[in-house]
Amino acid sequence: MQQDEIDVTGPRGYLAVRLRDVIQARWSAEVRAIGVHGSLAHGDDTDGSDVNLVVVTYRQTGPRPALRKVDGVMVDLTVVNADEGMRRARELTPRWPLIADRYVTTKSLFDPHGWFAAQRDAHLGKLAETRPGEFTGLARRNWCVASAAHVRAVRLAEWYETDAALVLIAEARLHAAMVAGLLSRTYFRNRADAVKRTGLAGADMTELGAVLKQQAEELTARGRPVDGSLKDLFE
Repeated sequence: MQQDEIDVTGPRGYLAVRLRDVIQARWSAEVRAIGVHGSLAHGDDTDGSDVNLVVVTYRQTGPRPALRKVDGVMVDLTVVNADEGMRRARELTPRWPLIADRYVTTKSLFDPHGWFAAQRDAHLGKLAETRPGEFTGLARRNWCVASAAHVRAVRLAEWYETDAALVLIAEARLHAAMVAGLLSRTYFRNRADAVKRTGLAGADMTELGAVLKQQAEELTARGRPVDGSLKDLFE
């Protein structure tokens, strides 16, 4: 049995191994691989960290996805069919900066045939063959979400709807961070890591507006302008 090294002495590592054993005992014929991603895979989990467990199945059978606490620890259980998981690894979406980490850093708890390594290689191969324009196009989609959220946040702030404005400004920061990630081919650990590493965590509405303006100029320079004619919408 191939198993990457994680700290099994801590409560989260120990729980991950217990979960693996239960899943293998109950669905031994359905499960192809089991692994962890997130802070446990990176080796820097803390008392507030989740256990992000992924189960790869041969068919559309096996345990159900779940999100709940177990012995005081939040468990995020993802279940994916092997073929679908490999397809996702070869697919780029606007959320790439937030999901690529799991393709690259998942550590196996059970993987006798090296499925996680194959998924990582498939994802890295896709990145190597992807032309810059595809990343720029995905960045533009995130820019549009960020810009729309920013405009609504400004309007709500003018109406003194402060709480609603804060929710939208957080959305705008996140999508602006993903623009930066796509333009530089940088992926992040999670949402908090994205806004922190791009310097947007504390950006107010004026600062964020300036960032969006600069990103719009960069997208235009790269051949993906954020504004255009009706004809441009369908091209």
